[in-house]
Amino acid sequence: MKKIFVIALAAFASLTVSAQTIGKVNFNELVMLMPEMDAARETIAASQKEAEETYSAMLEEYQGKMSQYQQKQSTWTAAIRESKERELMEIQNRIQEFQQSISQELQQQQAQLTAPIQEKANKAVTDLAKAKGITILFDSTQAIYFDDSKVVDLTADARKALNIPANRTLESLQAELQAQAEAAAAAK
Repeated sequence: MKKIFVIALAAFASLTVSAQTIGKVNFNELVMLMPEMDAARETIAASQKEAEETYSAMLEEYQGKMSQYQQKQSTWTAAIRESKERELMEIQNRIQEFQQSISQELQQQQAQLTAPIQEKANKAVTDLAKAKGITILFDSTQAIYFDDSKVVDLTADARKALNIPANRTLESLQAELQAQAEAAAAAK
């Protein structure tokens, strides 16, 4: 009796799985190409640029004071030399503290800016999956194997729902970002 029950349960489970509609979506592509992500990238880039400028100014201050110290230390009294050494140490500490805090702040800013974008994409994809009767949806970039003929691809529909232009691809985005980086480098 136990064997019959196990066989019946296995048969039911296989029927249940085969009756489910499985879908896929390239979630990363959607998020990266969303128009809202462009604004987030601009904000993050501006913050990074400000951080780099502040860091450069701090380094210039340190290098200037170190150069002055090296040139004049032999002519200073012990009290002046100690004061200048403390000042150099304080600047070094400020630089280290700045590096640590700005790194954390930039990561937090990125998380805060991208979280609502990811939530919007997730909602759009979930709503599409429900509307199409999909019971299992997975990210196509995470799957090891799937048979394309047995899986519904929601990426194109999700692109439309998220107002991503049809001609915008990850490759075109990468080209845009590369051009921006080159323009920024040339401006320096």
